[in-house]
Amino acid sequence: MSHFSCFQDLLQHLDSLGLFHMDFGLSRVEYALDQLKLRSPSYGVIHVVGTNGKGSTSRNIAEQAKAHGFHVGLYSSPHFLSPRERILIDGAQIAEDDWVRLGNDVMDAASKDGLTYFEFLTVLAILAYARAGVDLAIMEAGLGGKYDAANAIRTDMTVYTSIGLDHTAILGDSIQAIATDKAGAMRPEIPVISTSQCEEAETVLRKHAKTTGAPFSLASELLDFDPATGTATPVHVTGPKLSQLFPTMQGPHQQQNSHLALAVWLSYCEKHKYAVNPDACAAALATARVPGRFQHISGEPEYILDGAHNPQALNALARTLEQTQIAPKAVIFACLKDKDLAGIAPAVASFTDGPLIIPELPDNERARSASETAAAMGGQAVASMKDALELTKGIRGPILICGSLYLLSEFFKLRPQALNDGSPEFHITDR
Repeated sequence: MSHFSCFQDLLQHLDSLGLFHMDFGLSRVEYALDQLKLRSPSYGVIHVVGTNGKGSTSRNIAEQAKAHGFHVGLYSSPHFLSPRERILIDGAQIAEDDWVRLGNDVMDAASKDGLTYFEFLTVLAILAYARAGVDLAIMEAGLGGKYDAANAIRTDMTVYTSIGLDHTAILGDSIQAIATDKAGAMRPEIPVISTSQCEEAETVLRKHAKTTGAPFSLASELLDFDPATGTATPVHVTGPKLSQLFPTMQGPHQQQNSHLALAVWLSYCEKHKYAVNPDACAAALATARVPGRFQHISGEPEYILDGAHNPQALNALARTLEQTQIAPKAVIFACLKDKDLAGIAPAVASFTDGPLIIPELPDNERARSASETAAAMGGQAVASMKDALELTKGIRGPILICGSLYLLSEFFKLRPQALNDGSPEFHITDR
């Protein structure tokens, strides 16, 4: 049945579902995937779960696969300008006509209960990767783990990035509660690889892995990585010694994400008996980029975009500014209502001795008002990102734009060329 005649019809359907509507459970996704016969896809699946670093780690793993000649899918969230950003094949967005065909098939497969916004896109991604014949799909989890939609399919590996306090109203107000929810993504006999965690999170993950029967390893137990020399030596994983490992994405946390991605890739290759190419590993780290992760926008003034919006991520941003010796002359910041404003305000205010500007986030039901945020930080509230940028004209030196990814979205609406990397569309029907 034809539910959508064009991409705009599909967008209107997504809008009707509500971007932030959540209804936890896997039954709707499982039903749709059963209809599509995709509960156990023909391609490999790596599930990436965590609080911070999911997007960067997922992109790093995808780039490793691509550099080794794999046909790879990458599913991530949220998007800045279009949902098409969430579902990539070999780094490219899928053509709108393919989205329409895939969307119609997803609608036909859904039960009478339908699918939520995130569930619809997850099923569409899984179907797209099957139709495109990818070798491997990297599936970044949403905000949780236990009920993440990717849990409805067979996976080959579960990966944990850094776990911290975020989405506390939904996942719980402690590291233990959040780690417990995210640990729910583990499967019996499916390997688990984690970055270094705080003691509380690691304890939860190890205990759950033991209970589940999932082999658990830290990236550091598998691979010794020295970011200063750009070298990595396998410890408890098969593979060659690696060199020239210098990530393009800046900051100590990105070195940690790169370490995790390399450990995952070597483990995946070991499991499936694929050869590891040291030159490909180095090239992948040098090309992996994610918009809004300490992204430099050249010009006068220069802008630095970073999606840090919780205490752990803001601490990582502070360390990156220190490492790169960048002192912002002004900061533009905004966050959502569920963030601990009192907890993060001092960190944000410490980033600059100059103006602190807080724009409204329009048409976002979860946004915290600019006046409330400005009052907590001693900043200036303005009506829009456009107004915020106007206030920075004439400031000599870098302007830091940080906080909610929805704030960065407002920047990209005004400067779309800063988001578009020029990659051609991927046409599934061409294959």
